[in-house]
Amino acid sequence: MNTAARTSITKFLEKESAGGILLVMAAILAIILANSPLNIYYAMLLDTPVVVQIGALEVAKPLLLWVNDGLMALFFLLVGLELKREFLEGELSDIKSIILPGVGAIGGMAAPAAVYLYFNINNPDTMSGWAIPAATDIAFALGVLSLLGSRVPISVKVFLTSLAIFDDVGAILIIAFFYTSQLSVTALIVSGLCICALGFLNHRGVVDKSLYIIFGIIMWVSLLKSGVHATLGGVILAMFIPIKSPKDPSYSPLKTLEHDLHAMVAYIILPIFAFCNSGISFSGIGFEDILSPMPLGIILGLFIGKQVGIFGLCWIGIKLKLTELPKGMNWTVLYGTAALCGIGYTMSLFIGSLAFQGGGMNNIVDERIGIIIGSVLSGMLGYFVLRQALKGRKE
Repeated sequence: MNTAARTSITKFLEKESAGGILLVMAAILAIILANSPLNIYYAMLLDTPVVVQIGALEVAKPLLLWVNDGLMALFFLLVGLELKREFLEGELSDIKSIILPGVGAIGGMAAPAAVYLYFNINNPDTMSGWAIPAATDIAFALGVLSLLGSRVPISVKVFLTSLAIFDDVGAILIIAFFYTSQLSVTALIVSGLCICALGFLNHRGVVDKSLYIIFGIIMWVSLLKSGVHATLGGVILAMFIPIKSPKDPSYSPLKTLEHDLHAMVAYIILPIFAFCNSGISFSGIGFEDILSPMPLGIILGLFIGKQVGIFGLCWIGIKLKLTELPKGMNWTVLYGTAALCGIGYTMSLFIGSLAFQGGGMNNIVDERIGIIIGSVLSGMLGYFVLRQALKGRKE
């Protein structure tokens, strides 16, 4: 790996790790507020109606949904930009380097979903939550890795990041195909026209990011009205942002926009999302509630399903000589990294909000309890396994 690529990855990881710390602080603050006399004001804040109207076009949602549908669209825009860059010229552009994280991602999504379905297969009210434990929160996972300092090999960080990228692709597909409500043909036509306009801009080599963003906003509103989840508009927009300028190869509109978004997403958007979605009141919740099928399926899906699925399929792939362990990794390090992937926090909360958006409050509470417990257990196990495995390495 050349020096420029290593420096780029290091800066990215530093930003993600710091974002993970802010996520933890925001989540803890939300839980404290939800279990204090200030709970009523916390709930009122999330329910605050926010209306944007231009003529006959009106978008009216409570603040919580503006965060989940609006701010998270910017998060998915950043995810899309990172995906495109990585596949075109990053770590994932080399087929040999993507086999191991790709295989691990498949196991890391299939096994947790299977564990969840095992506990909820006979309950149609909770079946829709099958994808909740399939997600990995890269910001939190890298935040835990940062606690181990420089003893962590760069190959571990690249593997974890690459696996999380594939995980994001899977999450995007799951949202598109399984969490889409009734469709509005008119709104979909408008979205299609916006995609055509974005394709035309890209084909003509237009590098003015503002033009792409204008059509992206129109597409986001139309997707919001169409029944397809609006956050997917961020991913679609990213696919059309040029990675290079035809007139000036040294200028990359994609990398520039990615750089501009990184700090805002890591330090503002994701902490706000965590604050708005982590406020669980533990009043009246007993041990038997935690062991009910939905939260138990999520806990074991994240804590057991993730590590078994990722480590198991990676082991099979390596034994079949389809791929090999990266330099600086051994089986124990691979296992610890697989356990760390059970931190599903942000994406799990987001998928949970989609899975149970039509359900009652009890469903939402159960889902978030499972995510927090499963993520904490996974983070602790991954940290201690990796700390032991890397004990001989210098800081």
